[in-house]
Amino acid sequence: MSPNRQNSAVHRSLPELQALPRPLYGRVESLPNRALTFRHSHPWVQLSYAIAGVLEVQTENARYVAPPQRAVWVPAGLVHQVSSSSRTEMRSLYIDCSVTGWAADSCRVLAVSPLLRELISAFSELPAEYDEAGEGGRLAQVLLDQLRVAREVDLVLPMPHDSRLQQLCLSLQDNPEQHATLADWSQLLGVSERTLSRLFVQDTGLTFRAWRQRLRLLGALTPLEQGARVTDVALACGYDSISAFIAAFRQHFGATPGEFFR
Repeated sequence: MSPNRQNSAVHRSLPELQALPRPLYGRVESLPNRALTFRHSHPWVQLSYAIAGVLEVQTENARYVAPPQRAVWVPAGLVHQVSSSSRTEMRSLYIDCSVTGWAADSCRVLAVSPLLRELISAFSELPAEYDEAGEGGRLAQVLLDQLRVAREVDLVLPMPHDSRLQQLCLSLQDNPEQHATLADWSQLLGVSERTLSRLFVQDTGLTFRAWRQRLRLLGALTPLEQGARVTDVALACGYDSISAFIAAFRQHFGATPGEFFR
């Protein structure tokens, strides 16, 4: 079973906003249980950020995962679903498109610098209708400037459109520890291994092996953030040894699990 799918999620409510009270609007949420929204979209940009816990944004094309010090930028109009691990402290920013003309029209994961973290924290304490000509408005402008230069990070799992690959990927998401090879899947799906390999790269931009490894590593973030033993997480993700898991983790994230969450 996937290490981050052990508990059923509680659906959380969304703010019923007809319009934003200010071009930049903040919302604070404490989520004691694993929470999930229904699929929805906004006429404004959304930035989802957790100061504790792990957030995931799912779209038709990919899964975007944001552990602490990362945030997911969701463009206006994009249908998506947000889920979070238990004990998540979430900060959401809703941003009017009139002040994000510089932003790419795509969903992405952003690194949250120490300065950006403090700006988001300070902004979340302002009233919804802060003085745009005063301190609140100046803070909002600096926050937008920092979002503009925030670095994009590769915490994205692209999802295929081919129905055969979708069946394969859904099975791996439910049971990432399984060791079925591409040859095994080709027999099950009734397609040659070569064709399946080509479709994987064509549909996701990754090889089958690289996609499965990324799935496992992204799935490891939630239990690791919640304090699970590295040994248990490695086994749950399908790794035969801790050293192999740590080596793969370091190669993808640039740090060991302990360093990453410290």
